[in-house]
Amino acid sequence: MLTSIHPKLPMRDKGQTKAYYIGKLGFRDCGSTDYDGYLMVEKDNIQIHFFEFPALDPQENYGQVYIRTNDIDQLYQTLLDNEVPIHPNGPLQTKPWGQKEFSLLDPDNNLLTFGQGV
Repeated sequence: MLTSIHPKLPMRDKGQTKAYYIGKLGFRDCGSTDYDGYLMVEKDNIQIHFFEFPALDPQENYGQVYIRTNDIDQLYQTLLDNEVPIHPNGPLQTKPWGQKEFSLLDPDNNLLTFGQGV
């Protein structure tokens, strides 16, 4: 019965979040209406929604999303080519649980982990 999931993450500044996801990560705005304090972006078959939380302390934010991909090497290289910072503890590597993964932190310290089965 379940068909998809669209994680909802906090953001302090809609313009900054939009610039990061659209300008750096290649997402596009998927909202037909520009809602005050809310942002919806999509890329390929995923959507991520954001709600405005101006008082968010990024150092205390534990927002996390795990995103599956079918070409992790190309995605990783594209992000490196576009000078997107990779999480210092999350470079591309094969994990013991059979996933090849890497991670990013967005401007609000939401952790984005990308993974593909090996």
